[in-house]
Amino acid sequence: MIAKNMVGMVQNSSAIRAMFEEGQRLASIYGAENVYDFSLGNPNVAPPEKVKDSILEIISQDSPMAIHGYMSNSGYEEVRSTIAAHLNDLFGTNFTGNNLIMTVGAAGGLNVILKTLLDPDDEVIVFAPYFGEYRSYTANFGGKLVEISPNTETFQPNLDEFEKKITPRTKAVIVNTPNNPTGVVYSEETIRKMAEILTGKEEEFGTSIYLISDEPYRELVYDGVKVPYLTKYYHNTIVGYSYSKSLSLPGERIGYLVLPDELDDSEMVIQGANVANRILGFVNAPSLFQKVAARCIDTRTDVSYYNRNRETLYNALIEYGFECVKPQGAFYLFVKSPIADEKEFCAKAKELNLLIVPGSSFGCPGFVRLAYCVSYETVENSLPKFKELSTYYK
Repeated sequence: MIAKNMVGMVQNSSAIRAMFEEGQRLASIYGAENVYDFSLGNPNVAPPEKVKDSILEIISQDSPMAIHGYMSNSGYEEVRSTIAAHLNDLFGTNFTGNNLIMTVGAAGGLNVILKTLLDPDDEVIVFAPYFGEYRSYTANFGGKLVEISPNTETFQPNLDEFEKKITPRTKAVIVNTPNNPTGVVYSEETIRKMAEILTGKEEEFGTSIYLISDEPYRELVYDGVKVPYLTKYYHNTIVGYSYSKSLSLPGERIGYLVLPDELDDSEMVIQGANVANRILGFVNAPSLFQKVAARCIDTRTDVSYYNRNRETLYNALIEYGFECVKPQGAFYLFVKSPIADEKEFCAKAKELNLLIVPGSSFGCPGFVRLAYCVSYETVENSLPKFKELSTYYK
């Protein structure tokens, strides 16, 4: 018999993954070209050529043990130093390699830092809509997730409610910008106000509240939008990053944490994160792809591909009468359901072989998410189905 707490997790397993698996089932029946799967944020753009070249260079030039052996739990020193210098050039920061820990993707990094910070019943605040796995990651370490209700007009964080819900048990706040599932980028004004609130609450309660910035979509932005780098606004900021989207490498599981010296108890936080990386069973981030990331430090996937999908799908859905905030980043559209029960709407879409994810999976019922990191042909061929879907609700 599996653990009691796992029974519920199995029963309520990810709706995103379930829809993805349903897409594979339907493709086997109707043919992949006749199924329009917008469920999973799985990049369709190939990794940049530099990634393949780097792999071949590393394998041909380095000794096997230098590529595949153990290293410090925090990762290769030269890799961390290279990334730190790159961040300093981009954002005017002052990091060293000691401020970085290489992680098994952003998800691994989030689990590492939550393991490091949380005591049982500590609270972690998230802003709806949010990536649903935050709930499980927090529960992994006995924490309690506290949701801030969404502003469904702009999807900027509801800061009035945020200020009221911070308590002496608040240990961390997770922000995700560009946001999954909305594609919204939190404005500099929002970040400054959030930092002011956090600073005031730390002083009021005499506690440390850590702001965790989950940034797998940082480079996927459009129309010249700038994403604020949060360590510059609030002293207790930790950044989690992943190369899954920027280099189209989701299966390679490579990312990092930035733990600035300005953090309260920074030395112990850094040491604790190193230990957490080991005892959670990660041990260290994948060795080969640490080296690949360092060699591809200035390389990024082709955002214009996603932008064409964004423009085509967004403009068509608006024309068909759907409501949606135009995304500034990432590769998602968060569309208002034309009926109150968005799960019923998703079921109707599935009858047309359109696979979309209910917003309740992100703490925001009444909306649905479409991941447009698919082929352009899929976007184009899906439009008549979306138009047909819209006719049911007019």
